[in-house]
Amino acid sequence: MQASTIAIIIIILTIVMYATEVIPISITALISCLAMSIVGAAKYSTAFSGFSHDVTMMVAGMMVVGDCLFETGAAEYIGSRLVKMFGRTEKGFITICIAVTALLSSFLNNSATAAMMMPIMASSVAASKGILTKKHSFMAVGFAAIAGGGCTLIGSTPQLIAQGMIAEAGGATCGFFDYLPSGLIKVGLLLIYFVTIGYFLMKKVFTFEEVKSEAVASEEAAAETRLTVKMIISILILAGCIAGFITQLWSYGTVSMVGGVLCVITGCLPAKKLFKQLDWSTIIVVAGGLGFASCLSESGAGIVIANWLIGLIGRNASPWLILAALGLLASIFGNIMSHSATTAILCPIALFMAKDLGIDPRTMGMCIVIFCNITYCTPISTPANTLTLVAGYRFMDYVKVGGVLNVITYAATVAVLPLLFSL
Repeated sequence: MQASTIAIIIIILTIVMYATEVIPISITALISCLAMSIVGAAKYSTAFSGFSHDVTMMVAGMMVVGDCLFETGAAEYIGSRLVKMFGRTEKGFITICIAVTALLSSFLNNSATAAMMMPIMASSVAASKGILTKKHSFMAVGFAAIAGGGCTLIGSTPQLIAQGMIAEAGGATCGFFDYLPSGLIKVGLLLIYFVTIGYFLMKKVFTFEEVKSEAVASEEAAAETRLTVKMIISILILAGCIAGFITQLWSYGTVSMVGGVLCVITGCLPAKKLFKQLDWSTIIVVAGGLGFASCLSESGAGIVIANWLIGLIGRNASPWLILAALGLLASIFGNIMSHSATTAILCPIALFMAKDLGIDPRTMGMCIVIFCNITYCTPISTPANTLTLVAGYRFMDYVKVGGVLNVITYAATVAVLPLLFSL
């Protein structure tokens, strides 16, 4: 049996495991790399090359910086004050919560941002005397974490996975704010949707009783929080990392690791807590995804699958149609399994297609990422969405409210593809 055939079988099994999550996706990422090397479809050095990749270092470093902002209370300080200042009406409250979440998730871990915002929002809800509700605001925050995460290179795992794969494919890698135009479109649509059609749908669909909080911090307690030296230091470290990315002082991985080290040596984040809190699962998924992509190349499976998809879409199809078709596939897959897993599977295949069709690999990789970050239909697409289940939502609530938003955002993104990539 040819190496490409064996690799394709492993790909199919990997997709099934990613979609069903019968085992954690980080373990699936490891198993897929192991399987490729054990059966001889790729060398061990190829299968595990992602663990020494600059992108993996960037992920680890920025996770430490993000944890530092949460550990010092800087993220909560910023979020709570903005919500308190602008949360006077329910629509206004939803608007500011979406804006704050999208902003923070552009630079911090999406799940951590959503997890931080919900207690802040619960406090505001409890103090509002019925004006505000969790069931009309929590889902919007989960979606905002997804949309906001698509605004910068470090905002979400799919960008980081694709960055390494684009580099390996020989394309020009993405700059820190290259995803910002598409991200702002998604955030803008999200804001408009939840103060118009979305708000109406929530009122109609969310017929369940409001879930009461067992305990929430009072407004007085939140007001007592003062800006501390460690908060300022952690904010400055994040700003320094962003400046390093923009100026390209060093490689992204080096800048991130320097930022992570500074978080520890300044005392803002204890080393023991760092290793305990670090999201090792995401690091393994990123590293495993990069290694898996290299295996597709070495085994020849990537070319086989790419040629099949090209034949399906049509070799003479316009680049716009090709990107729209791949985007639809990414959006669908991203809703039924992790958007990180979807990127790890689809991005290398798209890059092989780019080479065959003469399309810029960077354009193809970015397209997969952009559409992988349009996943509002299910609570399982991202952990940030899953966290919002605490408001009492049912699975079909996401389908009914998020599905409409998903369709609108997909259509709008497809419409602006020629502007985003000069097609």
